[in-house]
Amino acid sequence: MSLPHPTGVVLFAHGSRDPLWHRPIEAVAAQIRQSSPDTLVVCAYLELSQPDLPTAVADLIAQGARAVRIVPMFLGVGRHAREDLPALVHNLRVQYHLVPILLQDAVGEDPRMVQLLAQIALDSA
Repeated sequence: MSLPHPTGVVLFAHGSRDPLWHRPIEAVAAQIRQSSPDTLVVCAYLELSQPDLPTAVADLIAQGARAVRIVPMFLGVGRHAREDLPALVHNLRVQYHLVPILLQDAVGEDPRMVQLLAQIALDSA
């Protein structure tokens, strides 16, 4: 029997009906799996795509995650990140009151992301 994973990671994005839209988020998940094989990671979407956030969190907990970290894969902090996501997380915290559910800031708020995007823009100029 394997030991439970301490923390599962949910890469949370908006979602789209276009299957090609999912590729970058799935690529991030694949990179995490490659660089940290013991980390449980899933993608989840607010709308138009599956799985949704409650399904993804339930999946991680079923796989043995003892905590869940949600990483909003948003560049900007609009209504979804300010209102919809906190409400979803609140409901998950009520449902899984024994499992810590951590909500990170949106990736677009991380200074490393800003620097990387600037560097990409400069490299392609």
